[in-house]
Amino acid sequence: MNIIQVVVIGLTAAVLAVIIKQQRQDIGLLISLAAGTIIFLMVLSNVNAVVEAVNNMVNKSNLDTVYVTTVLKVIGIAYIAEFGSQICKDAGETAIASKIEMGGKILIMILALPILTALLEVITKILP
Repeated sequence: MNIIQVVVIGLTAAVLAVIIKQQRQDIGLLISLAAGTIIFLMVLSNVNAVVEAVNNMVNKSNLDTVYVTTVLKVIGIAYIAEFGSQICKDAGETAIASKIEMGGKILIMILALPILTALLEVITKILP
């Protein structure tokens, strides 16, 4: 998978969606959703390589895997929330898109709490 494939799929779907939306707006939206899902799944298949590379770095550096796992989860939540939000915006549902973004931010905040707690513990140990 490379960027050219992603761009070709995106541009083809965009042209089709614009042409078809003039006649049938619902089918134009379905084309946009299908293209977005295909692109997302294409890119998602490469995430495994990134996770594996990060795991190799963590193993070499003897870092606590809990923190790295949390960071990867946060990144995943951010990407998925952005994807869902963009789909809602494409469908004209900006209010729902905003709620998805807010939900993603809250989930990220919840995941970050253990890291923040550990950081505060380290700071309180350093300070007299």
